[in-house]
Amino acid sequence: MRLIRLLALGIAVIAAIVIVVAAGRHDQAAARPPAAPAAPPVTLPAQPGSYLGVYRSGVPGSFTAVTGFTQATRVRPDVVLYFSGWREPFQASFAQAAARAGAVPLVQMEPGNVRLAAIASGRYDGYLSSFAEAVRAYRHPVILSFGHEMNGFWYPWGYGHTSPRVFVAAWRHIVRLFRAAGADNVTWLWTVNVIHDAQHGAIPRPDPWWPGATYVTWVGIDGYYFDSSGTFAPLFGPTIAAVRELTGDPILVAETAAIPAAQPAEITDLFQGVHAYGLLGLVWFDARGSRDWRLRSPAALAAFRQGAQAYPRRVP
Repeated sequence: MRLIRLLALGIAVIAAIVIVVAAGRHDQAAARPPAAPAAPPVTLPAQPGSYLGVYRSGVPGSFTAVTGFTQATRVRPDVVLYFSGWREPFQASFAQAAARAGAVPLVQMEPGNVRLAAIASGRYDGYLSSFAEAVRAYRHPVILSFGHEMNGFWYPWGYGHTSPRVFVAAWRHIVRLFRAAGADNVTWLWTVNVIHDAQHGAIPRPDPWWPGATYVTWVGIDGYYFDSSGTFAPLFGPTIAAVRELTGDPILVAETAAIPAAQPAEITDLFQGVHAYGLLGLVWFDARGSRDWRLRSPAALAAFRQGAQAYPRRVP
C-alpha cells in the first residue's frame, strides 16, 4: 500500500509540474506581441497603355539623366530602365529616386562572364540572396528581368552560346530564390528579341526559352526601327503572335527606338502600334548604341510628346 501511495504522489507531482509549465508558456505567449502580418505582394497595374519608360546614359549612377529627358520631352516616364552587370548590387538609391518621381525601376540583370549552369546549381546564391533582400527592403515595385534577348546570338547567355534548357533552369532558380526571400514586390519580365529585324535578320522563336507561366509576370519584347521603312506590324507582330502561343501575359515593348532620319514618322507608328495591339506601353532607348537613338530634333521631340498624350505620366 505504501508503494501505491508513493506512486500516486509521484504522478500528482508530475501532473502539477506539467500544469505549471504549460501555464508559464501560456503567459509568455500572451505577453509576447503578435507577429506582424506578412506584407502583401506589391503588384503593378496591367492595363494596356499604362507605361511610358526610358533608358538614358548615366543611369543608375544619377537620376539627373531621367529628369533631363523630362525637360526635353515634357514627359515624365513611369518606368526607368537600367542594366545591372553580374555581381552588381541592387541600386537602391537610384530606385528610391525613381520612386520619389513616381517611376518604377526596370532592372535588366546581365549574366556576363558567368556560366548559367552555375547560377542554376546555386553557386551564386549568396549574391542573389543579397540582391533579393535589398529589393525586398525597398518595398516599392521593381520590374526585374534576367538574360534579356536570349533568343539572339550577341550575348553569351543567348542562342548558340548557352542552351535554352540551362537558361530556363537559371531563370527558375532565381525566381524561386527571390520568392523564398520574400521579395514579393518583383514583377518578372521575360524579355525576348523580335524574331526578325533589319539588322540581325531571322532570329529564333522564343519558345525554347519559355520558363513557364508560374515564373513570369509580364513579357518584354525588344525591337528597333533600323531603317526608314520600318513599321510596327512587321517588326513586332510576328513576335507578339509567337508569344501569344505561349502565354496571355501582358506585353511591354521593353526596349525600342528609331533611327534619327525616320524618327518623327516611326515614333508615331510606334505609339499607334502599341495601342493597336493592346500592349502595356514602351521603353524608349534614348542613348547611343549601334546607332544614335536619342531624341534630338524638334520634329522627333514633338512626335514623342504627341504620342505620350494618351499616357498618364505626360507633363502638360
